[in-house]
Amino acid sequence: MMILLQLLIAHILTDFVLQPGSWITHKRKFKQRSYLLIIHSLIAGVLSVVLLQNIQFWYVGLFITITHYFIDWWKLTQKEDTLKYFLLDQLFHVVMIMLAWLYISNNFNEILPGIQYVLNSTAILAIISVYLIVIFPTGFLIGKATKIWQSEIEITHQKNSLEAAGRYIGIFERILVLTFILTNNFSAIGFLIAAKSILRFSEKSETGARKQTEYVLIGTLMSFAITIILGLLVRNLIF
Repeated sequence: MMILLQLLIAHILTDFVLQPGSWITHKRKFKQRSYLLIIHSLIAGVLSVVLLQNIQFWYVGLFITITHYFIDWWKLTQKEDTLKYFLLDQLFHVVMIMLAWLYISNNFNEILPGIQYVLNSTAILAIISVYLIVIFPTGFLIGKATKIWQSEIEITHQKNSLEAAGRYIGIFERILVLTFILTNNFSAIGFLIAAKSILRFSEKSETGARKQTEYVLIGTLMSFAITIILGLLVRNLIF
């Protein structure tokens, strides 16, 4: 695990600390012809070996350098620098780092047993399932349940709210509530409700804000109620 952490730190330092904005601009302009892309990739490899504190792992540095170069090259060829490509870029880097870690630590033979353990663990499957439920189906359920009021606030909502902001707020609040329940931090849920209530009721001076606030409150209470019930059921199952 120490090796994995060392490699991850090397990557974070390379991509987010030791890469000035001017380098990013240069790479986007010249793409694979940018000499800074080569330097950036070399830094990733060299820093990996430095943090591993063993020159015998030079081949790991070479592997990281080459894979980092081609992954960044792929990202630079995309027409837009969107969140999707950023996440894919980081995912590819992490996968390469994990492959290097598995090779160094000779843990490839532990992959299949690890997968089997996860798939046969009631506790792990229950936790994964409940998170998936509160992230996806619960949002659709609340949307259907509150649909009868959507037309009343639609115009005001479009003028005074970010597109799809409510959906993402709901997802993150359900993730937080479920996490608080599973970690036995029930008091934190009260602070979350209070913070959201203060924020919403501070908008009451705006036109149509009362209806919008009531609509959001209904959705929030439904969201919290469903998540709390599911969280308590899972706690009862695995603890």
